[in-house]
Amino acid sequence: FTGPGMAEEVRIARLLLGLGPGDTVLDVACGPGNFSRAFARTVGTDGLVIGIDASPTMLARGAEELRRSGPDNLTLIRGDATALPLRDATVDATCCFAALHLFAEPFAALDEMRRVLAPGGRIAIMTLVRRQLTPRPLKPVLQRASGGMRVFEPDEISGALRERGFVGIHQRLAGLVQFVGGRLPSG
Repeated sequence: FTGPGMAEEVRIARLLLGLGPGDTVLDVACGPGNFSRAFARTVGTDGLVIGIDASPTMLARGAEELRRSGPDNLTLIRGDATALPLRDATVDATCCFAALHLFAEPFAALDEMRRVLAPGGRIAIMTLVRRQLTPRPLKPVLQRASGGMRVFEPDEISGALRERGFVGIHQRLAGLVQFVGGRLPSG
């Protein structure tokens, strides 16, 4: 009902991002770095993964895990998704899973993710989506539970990516979440 489990989410993210050895990846709202660590294994020692999150608590948990077991090609930094501390066109792929619906300015965050992507760069988003499949008795419960979270319309994120110049946009709906990916044109 709410979508796939974390292992499947990581698999979907890697597929949408088309990660390969040597890629530079930005994981926005990385939390303790669960996805970031999986991406770091995929891009290998010639690649780099940057996890960014606003929560010092989440980053501390991630830093402890990094101290225990690595990997060495992953760095975690504290920052704001609407003001990414990276230069323009410096990453090959960017991911934001299970967080865009929590941002006060989700489209400003999309603008920033677009800004840091190099030509041919890929993006993967997982966020909430409004669906008609919610059973009527559960609708009031879900509305109360989502307090403070934005629920996007089915075409809102794919349309926002299209407006920002992404092509090859793919969307998959699973329960109350959507997975959306796309890429920038090369050169």
